[in-house]
Amino acid sequence: MKTFQTLSDLAACTGQEVAVSDWLTITQQQVNLFAEATGDHQWIHIDPEKAAAGPFGTTIAHGFLTLSLLPKFFESSMEIIDCRMGVNYGLNKVRFTAPVPVGSRLRARMTLLSAEPIEGNGLQMAWNVTVEREGADKPVCVAESLVRRYP
Repeated sequence: MKTFQTLSDLAACTGQEVAVSDWLTITQQQVNLFAEATGDHQWIHIDPEKAAAGPFGTTIAHGFLTLSLLPKFFESSMEIIDCRMGVNYGLNKVRFTAPVPVGSRLRARMTLLSAEPIEGNGLQMAWNVTVEREGADKPVCVAESLVRRYP
């Protein structure tokens, strides 16, 4: 866990890999709950028996489930002491580059691309987030995430 006292301290890391999150295991229960929440009940996600004979040999996480874990990855990897809140501002680019079989362990590497002052003494940051699957040759998701933080 990286700790920064102020937003300025974090902004000074622009252009660097700032943090790597903890590993997180993807469970079938998470996938099923995500399917319920989003209405995406495709068999490759929720039917282990049918998925065993499918293209991935098992059920896989929804790409958007993987993407929705970005806040968790940030939370487990860094803390800003003099910051009262943060909000997701959007995404510039997202690619789901490989499947995430249920039971996979994922983590994220966060590189700070830019940090710009915004109204309210805040900071808008663009992050390159690369989500890795343990033991895999390539990432499962690469996203440019926009986050706003306020002191």
